[in-house]
Amino acid sequence: PIPSISNAWIVTYILLSLPIYFTISAAVNPIPINGTCHDTCGTISVKYPFGSGFGCGHPDFARYVRCNAGTLEFSTGTGIYNVSDIDYSSSTLIIRDPFMSACSSMQNSGSFSLDRASPFTLTGENIFVLLGCSTNSPLFDPAEDLCAMGSRSRVCRGLYSCKGVTGIGLLQNAPPSTCCVYESPIQLAGYTLDLPKLQCSSYTSVYSFGGSEGDPMKWKFGISLQYNDSYYSNVCKDCETSGGLCGFTGFDQSFACVYENGKNTSTSCFGQGYEWSGTRESKNLNMLSFGGLLLLWLLISF
Repeated sequence: PIPSISNAWIVTYILLSLPIYFTISAAVNPIPINGTCHDTCGTISVKYPFGSGFGCGHPDFARYVRCNAGTLEFSTGTGIYNVSDIDYSSSTLIIRDPFMSACSSMQNSGSFSLDRASPFTLTGENIFVLLGCSTNSPLFDPAEDLCAMGSRSRVCRGLYSCKGVTGIGLLQNAPPSTCCVYESPIQLAGYTLDLPKLQCSSYTSVYSFGGSEGDPMKWKFGISLQYNDSYYSNVCKDCETSGGLCGFTGFDQSFACVYENGKNTSTSCFGQGYEWSGTRESKNLNMLSFGGLLLLWLLISF
């Protein structure tokens, strides 16, 4: 029997409770996104704050790093560069400009810049070298002092001993007077290497001598970047522990824990195998059907 309280009050209570139920159900159920996230791109392991595609990783990194057809790419205002390695223990990654020179092959290359607002900075291992520069270049202005004279002879002579210098119109073992080990006036935030302004044909970056400073064929060419690792949070750790990958969703780019089937939640993927199996949805429908029948019976009883 129905308790001796107002039927109108009962109906009002049920009507007010149903929106709350719908809200809770919508918050718990995962929201589908386009595609899914992966923990590798080609042969490179992809971990937070990086992601394999849009909606994966942290949004501050997604605009710079993405996986394109199995190749992890890094984008700046001057071009798209391949990511050849990520060292998560030291929070560093190596990028390679496809037009950058190396000992085996030298060619005319474009400029390089690093966005000042990006979560990346140059590491101290980089040695930028400008090749085939005009003798009238501002690099050689004594008042500017942009070339590191101590390193110039060793590094420049090593590079100019490479057969690849013919690719930029120089003879092998050419005088290093057109070479500059470049020291940027801006080291902490942002970086710009403007080759047309500096009147140089090409550039390269050496981040390691490979244990043999005298053999430029063993040098490691590329640009070493340090990334900000302070983005890792407890909610991301919980997501990864549950088997998900950390990402973001919505216009506000709010946190999302992305499950292997491409759906996501706002916390973690614990229990999602049960919820997405169809069992949870059938229980929801049964509860709603029961609530609807109860409401219909109460209305008829007036």
